[in-house]
Amino acid sequence: MNRMQIDDSVAEALSEGRAVVALESTIIAHGFPYPRNLEVARALEAEVRQEGAIPATIAVLDGIIRVGLTEDELKRLAEDSSVLKASTRDLAYATTQGLSAATTVSATMVIAERAGIFTFATGGIGGVHRGANETFDISRDLETLADTSVAVVCAGAKAILDLPLTMEYLETKGVEVIGYQTDELPAFYSRESRLAVPLRLDTPAAIARLMQQKRNLHLPGGMVIANPIPRSAALDKSYIDGIIEKALEDARHRGVQGKALTPALLSAIEKKTGGKSLEANLALARNNAYLAARIAKEHAALR
Repeated sequence: MNRMQIDDSVAEALSEGRAVVALESTIIAHGFPYPRNLEVARALEAEVRQEGAIPATIAVLDGIIRVGLTEDELKRLAEDSSVLKASTRDLAYATTQGLSAATTVSATMVIAERAGIFTFATGGIGGVHRGANETFDISRDLETLADTSVAVVCAGAKAILDLPLTMEYLETKGVEVIGYQTDELPAFYSRESRLAVPLRLDTPAAIARLMQQKRNLHLPGGMVIANPIPRSAALDKSYIDGIIEKALEDARHRGVQGKALTPALLSAIEKKTGGKSLEANLALARNNAYLAARIAKEHAALR
């Protein structure tokens, strides 16, 4: 990939076959208000380092795709309200126009694969939106998961989505969905969705072996590692489902749709929960970074 710069610490770890975990940057630029977003960025990188892996936060800065950021660059992303939100389709535009952009799940996966990073931690993946039979609103994350050989550690798909249809889409695309120590798909803010996961693995080593075997068999595509939010931070399913339904109804009445829908819903949910959803988001993101680092170490040992 042209116009890509890999941080020295990340490049050294990759050349030595050590564990590296990719981290997306939309959680910094668009997920939390400043200065909390900078605290989150530091916390996620710290979780990865504490487990002996190297964090590689991915973003576009001044038209250059960056794999691994310095403290000053993390601070810049956190402070700058003009930073774009870049999906895969926006990467060429951002790089040719010399812009700065935070990368979504799909863009981060593509860049991570090009850099040789096979494990990625995020909060929750995108998916099929509710009402997609009319709007055709389906996240690019799902197509990228089908095409890109990266394991994504997440707390399931975002709870604002149509989770049953998201699971059907992933099955159609041949993407493994693995419940980590669970038989049920986690639903981001809560641990329950009442949807069974097709596969369950209970250790990072078992997940790493599956990742490597998929590569050995030259099977295309990534996989979803569904890691439930810690019990201490989880929100009651009926409570958060009611808030999400009200936020969706309000968005429909205001005509909010397309790219503006997800941030509008997440903002409404934050207000209606009195900030509890943000705290849950932080807890699950840290938990995912922790697990991703353990998986990356096991996978590096196999390679």
